[in-house]
Amino acid sequence: MRKIAGRKKSDDTKIDLTPMLDVVFILLIFFVVTATFLSETSVSAASSDNNSDAPPPEDDEKKNILFEIGSNNEIILNGNPRPILPNFIRSNIDQLKAENPSASVIIQPNNASDVSALVMIMDAARQAGMANISIVEP
Repeated sequence: MRKIAGRKKSDDTKIDLTPMLDVVFILLIFFVVTATFLSETSVSAASSDNNSDAPPPEDDEKKNILFEIGSNNEIILNGNPRPILPNFIRSNIDQLKAENPSASVIIQPNNASDVSALVMIMDAARQAGMANISIVEP
């Protein structure tokens, strides 16, 4: 048989996709098995506007120190209607820590407040020796 010069032999090779599909399914199973499903936990912080119908905390319950930062950077301590001055943050933390040494500091900044007020409260809490400082969303 003679080969014609311009004609090429047709290539009958085919790509087998089975090993690739096997690898994809193994990776899928691996990611599903190793994925950790997170359940978010939230901290319920008492604020001054929605605390009217809540029962008062019990004496043996752990009382936290709650700082709320208003939109104009006013600092509210534990829902007190009067804002406190930045100079008295540390002394208030020291006083409340003396009353309850196991308390932690919770800071609830407003979205419109400056970061400087938040940093000032965190610095004062660390200087007072508070180990647990949390920031919660408003």
